[in-house]
Amino acid sequence: MKTVTLSPSGQSVPVADDETVLVALEKGGYALPNNCRAGACGECKVRVLEGQFDQGFVLDMALSQEERKQGFGLMCVAKPLSDRLVIELGSAHMLPKLFPPRESMPYLVVDKIRRTPRIVELQLMPLEAPMRFWPGQYVAIRAPSRQTQPRHYSLARAPRSDGMIVLQITRVEGGITSTWLHDKVTIGSILPLSGPYGTFIGDPKAETPVLCLAAGSGQAPILSLADAALRRGYASPVTLLFSAATADDVYAQGQLAYWTYMHRNFKSLITLTRERRDGMLHGRIPDILPGLFQDLSAYSVFIAGSTAFSDACVTVVKRLGAKDELLHMEKFVDVSAMHSP
Repeated sequence: MKTVTLSPSGQSVPVADDETVLVALEKGGYALPNNCRAGACGECKVRVLEGQFDQGFVLDMALSQEERKQGFGLMCVAKPLSDRLVIELGSAHMLPKLFPPRESMPYLVVDKIRRTPRIVELQLMPLEAPMRFWPGQYVAIRAPSRQTQPRHYSLARAPRSDGMIVLQITRVEGGITSTWLHDKVTIGSILPLSGPYGTFIGDPKAETPVLCLAAGSGQAPILSLADAALRRGYASPVTLLFSAATADDVYAQGQLAYWTYMHRNFKSLITLTRERRDGMLHGRIPDILPGLFQDLSAYSVFIAGSTAFSDACVTVVKRLGAKDELLHMEKFVDVSAMHSP
């Protein structure tokens, strides 16, 4: 069996036939940073020091031709060709992953709630052993069509003792999976989920102030992270800034109001980009953020939303002093175009 060895630690994990390096690492108990799992975002980029691998199809914006010449690869789609593959990744750059992902876990839809005109919430209960996950992670769902690729949806609630998970699905124009989940899946449907995936998780030992920035259904992983932190008694200030086009696109206001009432260190702000409403801010988060925070050097910053939203927010928070080691991002990358003719 082929193996992947981490350098400089020397730790190795086996790789099954036709298995990617990322999957092998996760099964071995490691969490290589990743996001799209389809060669589109570049989060899992590492240098290969020894051995040959099949890189598969990746986008140049995620892995440039120059980076390929230097030996870098995207491990989410890379598959070893040689018996031993050595990658440059020390333990200091990896997070412990206690819950290896599982495939096709059956979950029953016990409730379906329309949160906004474009977002529907699915509440799911496990029919087998419940999935164990970290707040901020996501699952993969494939629509019942051989033409589709798995789509990723963040878990919108912290782990519960009964195993219930919550997904908030945005309808995407022309999206096969989101349309199926919105229009065809009903209460009583059984969905096969794979996961958990992703490293958009907080450091349980952190004691810094926290700033969460989200747009659209990017609020889902933020809600999960905030729920877990507040329930375990996180004492430092936590601010959630959520952006929506109109007031009709805002959801979870009841949950945010409850947290504000119950936790003196929690504060939520809502900004609208296409209309003005009393009690809400107006403007894009990257534009209004400097007026709300002058110095983010001591903050842990979590950003979730589209690639354009995340990139714009990162530029601003770094300008305000945010440190790379305290900056966490989840970009929602649309990989559908990669598989189009």
